[in-house]
Amino acid sequence: MTPTNPTDAFVARLERFAAAVAAGDAERFAALFATDACYDDGFFGVHRGRAAIAAMLERFHAGGEAFAWQFVEPLADERIGYARYLFSYRSKQPESPGRLIVFEGMSRFAFGSDGLIADYAEVFDRGVAFVRLGYAEPRVARLLARYAQPNERVRDHLTWRERTGG
Repeated sequence: MTPTNPTDAFVARLERFAAAVAAGDAERFAALFATDACYDDGFFGVHRGRAAIAAMLERFHAGGEAFAWQFVEPLADERIGYARYLFSYRSKQPESPGRLIVFEGMSRFAFGSDGLIADYAEVFDRGVAFVRLGYAEPRVARLLARYAQPNERVRDHLTWRERTGG
């Protein structure tokens, strides 16, 4: 049955997305994205283009296994979709080998006119994930300090704020 509304179509996209991650199928995963797409990952940063996105998924599987990405409360139109998620995997990290790591987040997908993902971004509490990974407090503090550095979106906001007198 073909999806009849944008949210139904988005749910089908989310299922393909999660299945490719779980399978570690970097080629299938990258094919969900436009050739020049951007994927902004909360751990691994910004990746542009299918090759970089595929390589990022391979990094996921270098540090973990048995991935499960459960999307909930999806909402979409033809150009953008949002969904909360629960993400889990078994760690391969030295601090937590075999430990089941679970955290919650929110994803934003922007779609091109071809229906492929043009831009993906997510937010989640990195600190919770680092603690669940068993990282020592000094390492968590260093990592969070690095992530606290202004990124392009923050710099754009500060420029906007200055321009609008905020």
